[in-house]
Amino acid sequence: MSVKERKERERAERERLIVVTARELAEQQGWDAVTTRRLAERIEYSQPVLYSHFRGKREIIGAVALEGATELAAAVRAATSAANSPRERVAALARAYLDFAEHNPAVYDALFQLDGGLAYAREDTPEPLKDAFAALLECLAEAAGDGVHPGLFTEVFWAALHGLATLTRAGRLLPEDAGPRVELLVDRLAVV
Repeated sequence: MSVKERKERERAERERLIVVTARELAEQQGWDAVTTRRLAERIEYSQPVLYSHFRGKREIIGAVALEGATELAAAVRAATSAANSPRERVAALARAYLDFAEHNPAVYDALFQLDGGLAYAREDTPEPLKDAFAALLECLAEAAGDGVHPGLFTEVFWAALHGLATLTRAGRLLPEDAGPRVELLVDRLAVV
């Protein structure tokens, strides 16, 4: 391995450490607790080293969001691949999405609530974000119904899931009704 390759590998490892540490800190204490000073202390590098990877917290949030998008896409695809019918696939997608939001609140916030400097729904949208949407579309296209654009249906279904995730997390919805909500959403919105 050349010196250049070793330095590139070390740089990638440091960058990964910053993202993992930011994510852990955000999951434990919230995004307000994630500061460059605290990150530098936790990873045992100076702040200038941290700034050599990310210009600030916004870019770190964006990196966590991209990682989260990849994980969300994988979770949705895994859940829907085991289903035996279109209705089961849509219900599995909804449960996987809501489970992801519940178990990864800081990542979910990085993806959908905070400014990570990422472009959404545009030509320059990063591939992990496009792939997360594609994971939803792959399953929901068959549930859109006649004359309904699959992408538009996916956006509406996703918006409903996001609303459920956000309201549940805020304590505005009874947790014991989570299952019936998914069933109602699937039965009333999806044509399966």
